[in-house]
Amino acid sequence: MKEPEQDITLLEMFHEQSGQYLSGEEISRRLSISRSAVWKQINKLRAAGYEFEALPRLGYRLVDQPDKLQPQYLLDGMKSRTFGQVIHVMNTTTSTQEDARRLAEEGADEGTLVIAEEQTSGRGRMGRKFHSPRGKGIWMSLILKPKQPLHLTQQLTLLTGVAVCRAIMTCCNVKTDIKWPNDILYQGKKVCGILLESATEDERVRYCIAGIGISANLKETDFPENIRSVATSVRLAGGQTVDRTILIQTIMAEMEQLYELYNEQGLAPIAALWEALSGTVGREVEVRTSRDVTSGIATGLNHDGALLVRHPDGEVIPVYSGDIILGS
Repeated sequence: MKEPEQDITLLEMFHEQSGQYLSGEEISRRLSISRSAVWKQINKLRAAGYEFEALPRLGYRLVDQPDKLQPQYLLDGMKSRTFGQVIHVMNTTTSTQEDARRLAEEGADEGTLVIAEEQTSGRGRMGRKFHSPRGKGIWMSLILKPKQPLHLTQQLTLLTGVAVCRAIMTCCNVKTDIKWPNDILYQGKKVCGILLESATEDERVRYCIAGIGISANLKETDFPENIRSVATSVRLAGGQTVDRTILIQTIMAEMEQLYELYNEQGLAPIAALWEALSGTVGREVEVRTSRDVTSGIATGLNHDGALLVRHPDGEVIPVYSGDIILGS
């Protein structure tokens, strides 16, 4: 969507100054607008992802601007053969999950990828809201058409977690781990959420949508105060700006490679990779389901991908769904 001409002219003024301050008075004079209108234009740009430093008597200085994803750049460097070879990049959407679902219903091929700069109603597991501000993260959904039975589709969540962890390490040199079943953590704080949703017909899986939300370049102030203690970004973890284009391309390559391995050999090799990256196995966990709350030591995955938890009495039970709270 084209930005208003006023915004473009204001941005050109800041780019001309190359990191120097522009006074509100000068902006007002050159654009022939009031000082109040200058403030409104600055705030519109802030809402679009531009960052300004404002000082009395000096004015405004542009310190950062959004890194917009370009479909052609994404395609040019895509190393996967199928995944991400058809891309839909949007400025703003309610949810990439819904966009991908609509495309799948219209017959989109497996590997079609939907990416948004911003989601206004992004969601995680159990309908929870997912914070996904403009230009700061990777908010995307991938269409999959697996041949496995419906009860095994949750295994694709494990596969996706492995792909994301490996890609973040490759691109950003940041070592993350996986909290069962669908969170990627850095030193105990969430950097990525994964949401897998399936559409079925007569007990057959028609398609799955793998939603991936990565807090790539968020600063601490970009997170709502109520989640700052439990969330972080790859940028904060690694100390440098993430090239979102390269990270997306690497995730697609990892996803495709692991998906092919999964289709050939089943869960076993994926489970081994998952356990090596897991921040859950070997730790005390509290398992909260709709029926009860139990605790024990997470010992690994069973053949279906359920989390195995050993209770204090020695009994080992598989956990197929629920919330996990990590202990020591």
